Amino acid sequence: MIDAIGTPKVSVVIPTYNRAALLRLMLEQLARQTLPKAEFEVVVADDGSADDTAEVVAGFHDRLRLKYFFQEDVGDRVSRARNEGAKLAEADLLIFLDSGVMISADLVERHLALHQTGEPLFVCGYAWGYDPRFPPIEDLYTRLAVETPEAVLARYRDEPAFRDVRHEALVTWDFEMNAMPLPWQLVFGLNISLPAEVFRQVGGFNEDMTEWGCEDLEIGFKAHRLGVPFRFAMDAWVIEWPHERDMSARWPQMVANMAKFLVAYPEPVIEIGYVLCAVNEYWRWEETWLELGRWTEQAATIDVSDEVARAVADVGADERIAIFGAGGTLPPGLPPAVVVDFDAELLEKATRGTPHTASHAVGVRTVLPDQSVDRVLVTSRLTGLWPTWSDHILAEAGRIGRRVEVLHAPAAE
Repeated sequence: MIDAIGTPKVSVVIPTYNRAALLRLMLEQLARQTLPKAEFEVVVADDGSADDTAEVVAGFHDRLRLKYFFQEDVGDRVSRARNEGAKLAEADLLIFLDSGVMISADLVERHLALHQTGEPLFVCGYAWGYDPRFPPIEDLYTRLAVETPEAVLARYRDEPAFRDVRHEALVTWDFEMNAMPLPWQLVFGLNISLPAEVFRQVGGFNEDMTEWGCEDLEIGFKAHRLGVPFRFAMDAWVIEWPHERDMSARWPQMVANMAKFLVAYPEPVIEIGYVLCAVNEYWRWEETWLELGRWTEQAATIDVSDEVARAVADVGADERIAIFGAGGTLPPGLPPAVVVDFDAELLEKATRGTPHTASHAVGVRTVLPDQSVDRVLVTSRLTGLWPTWSDHILAEAGRIGRRVEVLHAPAAE
């Protein structure tokens, strides 16, 4: 039996569902960790498995400090499973691993070492073999079944299809996540660690996000907003067990969860992320966010109050208006309107002490209801974004309004 006296230094939380055979391999690999077994615990959070997962866990109680949580199978609820697992965890440091990843013998020790700096950190570990763009390497399954993860890594590490899907994005920033404008975009929940206190402060994973995708991005976003630094760890690695991925079924689930993300945080960075996910251009998120930042600085002095005044000269008494790209100054006497702008400071200045409704957004996807206004005015403050976003802006304006007026000359093709 493992001597479980005292509080463990690390709690490893593993959500699982009907993967008993892979879970057994994971537990075998956790049982060979270089960190003394009394110093870490493993919490298996079962999302309703119908196989022999519980029996597999029970078989390791003499080799690991183990806890087991089971919830009824009412659909994919990995966020709740992780949260319930974290509630059982005793350690000050949480490591989250997906079931079905093969791990190095020093994985737990390496995660722990990264958190010895005295400041809270959000650590993302490398995931070899995780790239949905490629089919699984042909003989990887066989190798993982009979060789150690270290031997498999030595064999395949130079194969492009074996790299983490985030590799190219990380190379651009020399693997320095804190230098990235959107570090949380690379938070994938299959191999992460963070202090339990940070986990509690951000409220854990969003249990409204069910099925596949986005719940890990959101917890990273919340930690980043809290000011927690990020670290990417190449040496705290896992290998994802090879399997076919039906992304045509999974990606709509990701988009649905991104919509929930946007409702929770209605602001431009999530707005453009939602739209890019909807059109399957996830990896353009950073590029378009930086583009918006550059245009926000350039457009800071663009005053559109005169063009708005001309456009509303014939507005009826009961007509409802939305203005996309309103800027910091509104014309005197403007009837109560939905005022939309991507610059938060100018938006607050324009709407402070007014009856207008402020919406911090570009206008590519707002949280306004369908056909909620009579007229949408699209101002010249959006000219710099027009080449990238015109189709989306016009579609969104048409979704929320019965009539759309573009108050600037569209950019030449």
